Amino acid sequence: MSSPLPALRSRSAFAAVSTMLLALVFVVAGVVVGGSPARAASYPSWDDVKAAQANEATKQSQIVELQGLLDQLQTDAVNAQAEAERLGAAFQVAQDAADQGAAKLAELQAQVDEKNAIADESEKRAGQVSAQLARTGGGDVSTQLVGDGEAADDLLYRLGAMSKLTEQADGIREQAVSDRNVAQSLGDQAKVAKEALVGLRDTAQVSMDESQAAADAASAAVAAQQANESRLQAQLAVLQDTTAQTQEQYEAGVEAERQRIAAEEAARAAEAARQAEELRQQRAAAAAAAAAAAAARPSAPAPTPSNPAPPASSGGGGGGGGGGWVRPSGGGISSGYGYRVNPVSGVWKLHDGVDLAPGCSTPIYAAASGTVTYAGYYGGYGNYVRISHSGGVSTAYGHIVNGGIRVANGQSVVAGQLIALVGSTGNSTGCHLHFETRVGGASTDPVPFMSARGVSLR
Repeated sequence: MSSPLPALRSRSAFAAVSTMLLALVFVVAGVVVGGSPARAASYPSWDDVKAAQANEATKQSQIVELQGLLDQLQTDAVNAQAEAERLGAAFQVAQDAADQGAAKLAELQAQVDEKNAIADESEKRAGQVSAQLARTGGGDVSTQLVGDGEAADDLLYRLGAMSKLTEQADGIREQAVSDRNVAQSLGDQAKVAKEALVGLRDTAQVSMDESQAAADAASAAVAAQQANESRLQAQLAVLQDTTAQTQEQYEAGVEAERQRIAAEEAARAAEAARQAEELRQQRAAAAAAAAAAAAARPSAPAPTPSNPAPPASSGGGGGGGGGGWVRPSGGGISSGYGYRVNPVSGVWKLHDGVDLAPGCSTPIYAAASGTVTYAGYYGGYGNYVRISHSGGVSTAYGHIVNGGIRVANGQSVVAGQLIALVGSTGNSTGCHLHFETRVGGASTDPVPFMSARGVSLR
């Protein structure tokens, strides 16, 4: 019979490390899900397993305990993920309310500007009529009526015209006052809407922070489950079958799991390196093509601030212009920015981005350098990443495949960096990237926004 793994011979060392790992997910789950923290666990060592084999009653008790730990790990992971999705949905509701508040404020401000412009024009017209009245009047009306019949007729006509002009001027002035009052009323409403928008945006920020904490807790719960489940399953198998062969399989299984994890890590590192090299080669090829094109046109002036170079091609994901912005993925636009009937919910609402359809599990790149401010679940947009850039600008990326987020909240990224993989999570009918651009927190159409930065999404 082969000897137990050295790492499992010390009960105290194994129990301490195991307790730390499981306590982390239990405490996190207890906070996020809203119930009391789960009980602390002490995993059995290999010596405990061997001792339990000698005593059937102890063995059965140990089996029950191991099964309970496995069930708890799975329950904690499921509950943490459910809470992350619940708070992600609440975050979307809060953000939608803030977006609607911003749209209402913009509409009211436009109406204020329109009414003020109309009032200004009405006052100008009233002044012009008053000036015309001043030119039409003058002289002694009585004398003209008595001394000159023809002049009297003419004067009566002039008096009639003056009366009409006076009525017209009064009407214009009244309309100007009315327009000014309406503008003032709308301005008061805009002021209230502006104050309300501050509260809505604060609420959305708090909701985003809560949702991010829940997403981080869910990730921790899944990590703890993955880290401990295979070991617990192997120990459980030994207790349920006391043959020497099972013990040898336990040791071999632990080693195989270690090698599998190492192989997966190596594969992920190799894939990341391959994608980085592919992106480098794409950029080098683009630069070489641009240089060759420039060399073929010797008479063309060099790019200057007044004679800028043309924008780059809109080809695959990562391609971009010269201002530090790149295309977030490949694929054409499958749905544009604006109000529409949501294809899943059937609700008429603003689609605050564009959908690009490059295919399932294809790369998503950061459109510009910045800092990740959210990486988690976001209601109907599923798995979602938001990046803050300079000047109050942010971009966001939705419907990411489960397990496809490659960045974390607070992480700095550069333009063209791989941040996620395309999926179909949330309210989605197929794999695509939902791409948003926001200025000052308000959404804007990504097509002209990116075009102004030398990147075509079409």
